Amino acid sequence: MRTKSLKKNKINVVTLGCSKNVYDSEVLMGQLKASGKEVVHEQEGNVVVINTCGFINNAKEESVNTILEYLQKKEEGEVDKVFVTGCLSERYKPDLEKEIPDVDQYFGTTELPSLLKALGADYRHELIGERLTTTPKNYAYLKIAEGCDRPCSFCAIPLMRGKHKSTPIEALVIEAEKLAANGVKELILIAQDLTYYGLDIYKKRALAELLKELVKVDGVEWIRLHYAFPTGFPMDVLEVIKQEPKICNYIDIPLQHISDSILKSMRRGTTYDKTTQLLKDFRAAVPQMAIRTTLIVGYPGETEADFNLLKEWVKEMRFERLGCFTYSHEENTHAYQLEDDVPEEVKQQRASEIMDLQSQISWELNQEKVGKTFRCVIDRKEGNYFIGRTEFDSPDVDNEVLIDASKHYLKTGEFATIKIFEAADFDLYGEPVV
Repeated sequence: MRTKSLKKNKINVVTLGCSKNVYDSEVLMGQLKASGKEVVHEQEGNVVVINTCGFINNAKEESVNTILEYLQKKEEGEVDKVFVTGCLSERYKPDLEKEIPDVDQYFGTTELPSLLKALGADYRHELIGERLTTTPKNYAYLKIAEGCDRPCSFCAIPLMRGKHKSTPIEALVIEAEKLAANGVKELILIAQDLTYYGLDIYKKRALAELLKELVKVDGVEWIRLHYAFPTGFPMDVLEVIKQEPKICNYIDIPLQHISDSILKSMRRGTTYDKTTQLLKDFRAAVPQMAIRTTLIVGYPGETEADFNLLKEWVKEMRFERLGCFTYSHEENTHAYQLEDDVPEEVKQQRASEIMDLQSQISWELNQEKVGKTFRCVIDRKEGNYFIGRTEFDSPDVDNEVLIDASKHYLKTGEFATIKIFEAADFDLYGEPVV
């Protein structure tokens, strides 16, 4: 008589895409751990859950390739089961089930209880704020809302994430307290749109109120704002940033373009004049603020004149941080009805030109930091350097401060006062001030 195998499953969660996905993976892992499951992040495990991204073509390709890679491991007997969740399977579930049928099961972005059930775990409502964080111990993402109500023509996020849904302030404070108790010193506030926070549940924009409550959490030393939509930005937030030392002088505000005709077609609800004025208001209210933005080039109908206007504007605005994407023609979006008429090589050339401009601006702004002293958090040690960040820099996307580990000892996860003695385009070199 054969006995049933008692082999214990180890669940490996693989995360693709943005910080919102990182957060979702952490919630999933927290739930699994609470059910007594052995769970790891991007390590070896015989059961694999792939949290996919479906935002633009490159991300979709990466997600599909990752699925195929793990199915190959399944075929070779290294993995027993492969589950797929996240934005790609929310958006393309019927197609995926048909094209890649060897996946054990597909789940959308709102099907956490069903996914847990498939993994032999129970969904527990009482686990508010219980996550297994995958970021370095000193910072964590705090997702304050899900979904988006904006009608941007190029964006597929509402198709995958649904309508905007704010998380109540009390729940976010509890989550922040639990993170702080685990040693988290920096909260990075994320949502598809921070600007809209509170409108659905409080009938008013409540980001400033949320910030006032979060700064009271003991142990949290930095709070950083990511992904604020420019239209309807609540200006009372600027006052809170200025007043509260815990809130970093930093904002990520994706502006996408500046040509009026492109902004109109993108359905951004703003203009060249309004956007420029908003940035001037930001700088006037918080002169120290580092502004990060993202731009899209190669949008349908973008002429050479539109692009030249964008370039001149980037030169004039001198953003501290800037990322540039080429337009991706996404089915079921409003812009999909337009002709994707800018050739791929032109899109790539335009993106390169913007980033060349930005690296020069970044180099010039970084030279101004030489000789100055900054409070930095030390994220990690890499090779011969301790890697830190100033309050003007977000992890993974912004400048880093490199400190020679052969000469100086610093504790990761702690703050240190660093004097900058050299600066490159995107890196600063410093030494601790004793």
